[in-house]
Amino acid sequence: MTNQENNQNQRNNKSVAKSIKNTAGSAFETVHNALEATENVAMNTVDATNNAAKNLTGNKNNR
Repeated sequence: MTNQENNQNQRNNKSVAKSIKNTAGSAFETVHNALEATENVAMNTVDATNNAAKNLTGNKNNR
């Protein structure tokens, strides 16, 4: 294998590694955003349940 071929292979390997790194970064970001969305839904559900319970029992807070 010539030096030129070796250099091209090294460039290709760096390109593949960079692509894998970018894909992994995007995947982690997607999972992170999904977890944040799930947390928001859960917290809103807890708040709504708390408010409903207060309204049913007449124990409203004066805010």
